[in-house]
Amino acid sequence: MSRRIPFLLPLITASLIVLLGVSVVAAQDRATWAMEVAPIWVVVPVLWLSYRRFPLTGLLYALIFVHALVLILGGTYTYARVPLGFEIQEWLGLHRNPYDKIGHFFQGFVPALAAREVLIRGSYVRGRRMLIFLVICVVLAISAAYELIEWGAAVALGQGADAFLGTQGDPWDTQSDMLFALIGGIAALTLLPRVHDRMIARLTGSEPNGSPP
Repeated sequence: MSRRIPFLLPLITASLIVLLGVSVVAAQDRATWAMEVAPIWVVVPVLWLSYRRFPLTGLLYALIFVHALVLILGGTYTYARVPLGFEIQEWLGLHRNPYDKIGHFFQGFVPALAAREVLIRGSYVRGRRMLIFLVICVVLAISAAYELIEWGAAVALGQGADAFLGTQGDPWDTQSDMLFALIGGIAALTLLPRVHDRMIARLTGSEPNGSPP
C-alpha cells in the first residue's frame, strides 16, 4: 500500500482553510458558526494523523470535502437561513427551510462509505448482508450521538442554541434528522458500492471483489 500523502488530502485541507476563513468573516453568528463547523476541525486532523497507516480512497476524501462544504455553508448563514434552502422551500412548497436536512443526509451518506471502507479493508465482517447492517448501525449511531450533542448544547446555552439546533418550530425535527441520515446511508450503499470496491482494490492492491461474499 502506498504510504505517500494522497494528493487530495493537502488540496482539501488548503481549500477548507481558505473557505473557513472566508466563512467566519461572513458568518451571521460566530458562536453558531463555531459549533456547526466543529466536525471539520475534528475530522481533518484525524485524516492527517492516519494517512500513513490507513490512507482513504479518493472517493471518500472527495465526499468528506463535499460534506465539509455543506457544514461551512450552514455555519455561515445558520441552517435556517441558507439561501439555497429557501429556494428549495419555494420549489417544493415547504413550510420551512430544509437545508438542515441536506446536512443530515450527508451525515448518513459520508459516514456510511467511511464505515464500509474500514469494515471491508480491516476484514472485520463476513457477509454482504452483515456489512450493510453494521454500516447502517454506524450511521444511526453517529446521527443519534449528534442529536445528543445538540440536546446538550440546548441545555447549556438555552435560547442561544436555537440557531444551532435549527428546529424552526418543528417538534419532530430530531426524528426527521435521523431519518434523513438513514436515507443518506441507504443511498450511499445503493449508489456507490461498485465504484467504492474498485477504488479500495486499487488502493490496497487487492482483487476488486469488493464487499464480503
